Amino acid sequence: MRWYDDACGAALALELVGERWALLVMRELMFGPRRFGQIRAHLPGVSANVLTQRLEGLEAHGVLRRTVLAPPASVPVYELTPWGYEAEPILQTMGRWAARSPKHDPSLPLSPASTMLSLRTMLDTTRAGDMRAGIAFRFPDDAFVADLADGRLAIRRGERDDAEVIFTGGTMALIRVFYGKRPIAGEALTVDGDPGTAARFIDLFALPPKVESAAAQSGQRDF
Repeated sequence: MRWYDDACGAALALELVGERWALLVMRELMFGPRRFGQIRAHLPGVSANVLTQRLEGLEAHGVLRRTVLAPPASVPVYELTPWGYEAEPILQTMGRWAARSPKHDPSLPLSPASTMLSLRTMLDTTRAGDMRAGIAFRFPDDAFVADLADGRLAIRRGERDDAEVIFTGGTMALIRVFYGKRPIAGEALTVDGDPGTAARFIDLFALPPKVESAAAQSGQRDF
């Protein structure tokens, strides 16, 4: 079904992924395949029926596909197609743009995938300079490995015991430390490894400035 009858690429993009939850489903798949239950667990406001519809729609549009993990897992999962993964810059640009709104509330929950995508979006590449570091993140139900090099942050799902720094805890504790610059000691977050590398890495991230100086009077929320 065509919504807009418009040749603009942006109009077609909205027809492909503009339904509610569609982009957030893609966000949850940005770091690899996920089972239906794993996707729904990190989109608590979506019903099973609506999630099924969105997955079917995105599959029909060629954005994702259903597959089965190799043995011994052998479970059905959803994963983005190569074209689907190309949407990451769209999510990053939208996230950076919307974070400047006075209505952005950084205290609302973030899933592990959303947190990792946020770090990849908000990295200050100039400040990162020539810093190189291997960082691990361990959340209650997910784990990621990040490699910082040449001003870029590559992130994949997985474990790494020999990382220079390992952050363990909940996503919101990590967000308060990274963006709210709260002391680690006051949060339910543990940090193993080199303290200097950890501090320097945390310093590479900040939310963008709000669009107006009077944001605090317009509903801006803080950590």
